[in-house]
Amino acid sequence: MKQINSNIEQEKLRKFFIKSGVKMIGPETIFFSKDTKIGKNVTINPYVVIGKKVKIGNNVIINSFSHLEDCKIKNKVEVGPYARLRPGTTLEEGSKIGNFVEVKKSTIGKKSKINHLSYIGDSEIGKSVNVGAGTITCNYDGVKKSITKIKDNVFIGSNSSLVAPITLEKNSIVGAGSVITKKVKKNSLALTRSSQTEVKNYKRKIK
Repeated sequence: MKQINSNIEQEKLRKFFIKSGVKMIGPETIFFSKDTKIGKNVTINPYVVIGKKVKIGNNVIINSFSHLEDCKIKNKVEVGPYARLRPGTTLEEGSKIGNFVEVKKSTIGKKSKINHLSYIGDSEIGKSVNVGAGTITCNYDGVKKSITKIKDNVFIGSNSSLVAPITLEKNSIVGAGSVITKKVKKNSLALTRSSQTEVKNYKRKIK
């Protein structure tokens, strides 16, 4: 009986949001919470789960297979597919969270992009920041969690690890494949990468 009631509640919520103007493709695959708040001109694609305490602004797109919980999504934001927004996350206007990106207890600034394959936790990200694929914030040392601060217009190359507590100042760049453990000054390039070794005319061993 509880499952039936749950299904009935979901149908009511879906009908309510459709009447409110939310565009849903495959509404039967989309799940809401009773306290979900959604603005105008919002599109939700199939297979999306919206948990408790989620507030979505205007002109937002939520793509398939995304899971949202206890987060705020401002206007003109795109999320997913395959994104996970955990409690304490705020996405500012014009930001983008792409596929296979997890964000927890962080603020993503206006027009900042985390397009794919990244984990951002306990972070403050400024405006117009680009986070490359495979970037992670190393926010937990086994005892406590520390904060990562990324200021405006920072570019982070792919496959980088940012070891908190750490600050990346405005207009700085992190080279791909770097492990950053110290503060990066503004207008500078931080790079931690070993030199490439090449053996000429190398022959593979034969079994």
